[in-house]
Amino acid sequence: MATAGFADVPTCRDLPAAVSAFADAFVDFAVSGIFFPTATASTASPPTTTTMSPPTTFLPSPSRLVAIGDLHGDLPKSLAALRLAGLVTPSNGADAPSTSWSAGPTLALQLGDILDRGGDEIRLLYLLRRLGLSAAEKGGALLPILGNHEIMNVYGDFRFATPQGLKEFSAWAAWYRAGLAIKRRCGDLDQPKNPFLGVPKAFPGIKPEFWDGIRSRLAALRPDGPIARRFLADLPTVLVVGDSVFVHGGLLEANVEYGLERINAEVSEWIRGERDANAGVPEYVRGRDAVVWLRRFSEGFNCDCQRLEGILGMIPGAKRMIMGHTIQAEGITAVCGAQAVRVDVGLSRGCGNGLPEVLEINGGGTEVRIITTDPSEAWQYRNRREVDKAATVAAVKEKKGEEKDGLALLVRESHGLKVVQAKA
Repeated sequence: MATAGFADVPTCRDLPAAVSAFADAFVDFAVSGIFFPTATASTASPPTTTTMSPPTTFLPSPSRLVAIGDLHGDLPKSLAALRLAGLVTPSNGADAPSTSWSAGPTLALQLGDILDRGGDEIRLLYLLRRLGLSAAEKGGALLPILGNHEIMNVYGDFRFATPQGLKEFSAWAAWYRAGLAIKRRCGDLDQPKNPFLGVPKAFPGIKPEFWDGIRSRLAALRPDGPIARRFLADLPTVLVVGDSVFVHGGLLEANVEYGLERINAEVSEWIRGERDANAGVPEYVRGRDAVVWLRRFSEGFNCDCQRLEGILGMIPGAKRMIMGHTIQAEGITAVCGAQAVRVDVGLSRGCGNGLPEVLEINGGGTEVRIITTDPSEAWQYRNRREVDKAATVAAVKEKKGEEKDGLALLVRESHGLKVVQAKA
């Protein structure tokens, strides 16, 4: 009887999908403390053989839209911004962030630069993706767009990675290898691709203590790397929502003439590793005038408003360009009659430790306002900024120095943007 019973025991041949799903869920939870819903597993972790659609470029105006600036690897401060916008409810803290969407049909956009300058980069990617799935279930959406730091990391420029960030990628790599080992125990599964093949193990000129983190980061974020494909490849570089154009750096006439949908498609193909190896980084995301690097409309208050108006006129119905990338040291600003809106407040503790603020657009674009932290809550950020004032100034200068040209000092200006207060 015992011998007959063994014939009924399932084998890996009967359970390849379950084994693969278990390994993926095991890695997800070990890395981030987050499980993705099994019903959307293909969305959360698309197989490398799946043909993905180009990112969305145009969306209609929602009843409520919010925009959040650069996050730069700071999970606690990012959660403060999400709560400020009413996207999530308060939780037990950064160690157990809520992944349940609480904003109904709101469309929330994050203006890029999730990566670099902090130690919570992977956890932020996981959180935003899981929160986006929850939003979709409740009629809303959370859509990050690509910033220059995502682009930099895909092509292997790690100048702004921190030791804590490298440590996080080392931990990811250890768990990812464990997941690969689980899948390889099942001989009937298609053997998963090893993203570490071909990645150097030593990096002369860099302290050996950072080698594993750099190697892990390269494996994860290079074109077709597991983190790049899963979390970055489907993100738009430019997104037009109703009468607002969202882009990390900015747009010039040549970008619009080239085609916003074309830019999105080519960048996505590059991140998925589907472009010719000789093609390199797509043209419109490299260089000082690239859509993720441009600062012409986000520095100071002497912008070429006439040129901006002309660029917006090339995009049917567009009334304003909303950008991140350049720190507004005194909070969200607008110039050119609020046709240029800048939402990077230097939120991250690794890049300014700014006071959380969120842009809100209601009524299909008719009402634009700033939601800022309630004064009773703001002290915790302002006190820290006073203590770290020298470091904050240095961080702002350093970020501005990513482009070779010197930039003007940013001073707050409202230009019709209405400030409201909310508790974080």
